[in-house]
Amino acid sequence: MAQNEKIIAGLQIIVTDLAQQADGHAIQSRIFASEGFTKLAEKYAEHAEEERGYVNQCIDRILDLGGEVKLEAKKEGPVYKNPIDWIKYDLEVSKNGLAWLAGLVEEARTDYTTFDILKKYYQDEEEDMYWGQGQLELMACIGEQNWLIRQL
Repeated sequence: MAQNEKIIAGLQIIVTDLAQQADGHAIQSRIFASEGFTKLAEKYAEHAEEERGYVNQCIDRILDLGGEVKLEAKKEGPVYKNPIDWIKYDLEVSKNGLAWLAGLVEEARTDYTTFDILKKYYQDEEEDMYWGQGQLELMACIGEQNWLIRQL
């Protein structure tokens, strides 16, 4: 498979999976809002919009590279009412996604435009992972109930 084909295939995976993730974050935002966790609701609403921006960049890059963008089926994703369970789940998604994304970033190293897009996306996902880790550490330090109160 030629380098562009591998990159296009990787970008398509991001388009499909990240669109799903953005929808999941938007849903979680609404659930958190309904439970009164305003700070988490705002964080995940903003996060969903940010992810949609990366989806758009990947779509545009696929088209720039002469690829065909697909609207692929998405698998069902989990939804959580408990914010702590969600943070734990989302942290694992970030860890697994970063492990895969690192390979695609390396593949795109000589395609500077794609590399820049993927590098920024990687840095954003890494920041999300560190945020999740930090929140779990904070919960361990101050207690889960105190952490939940801070999210109101």
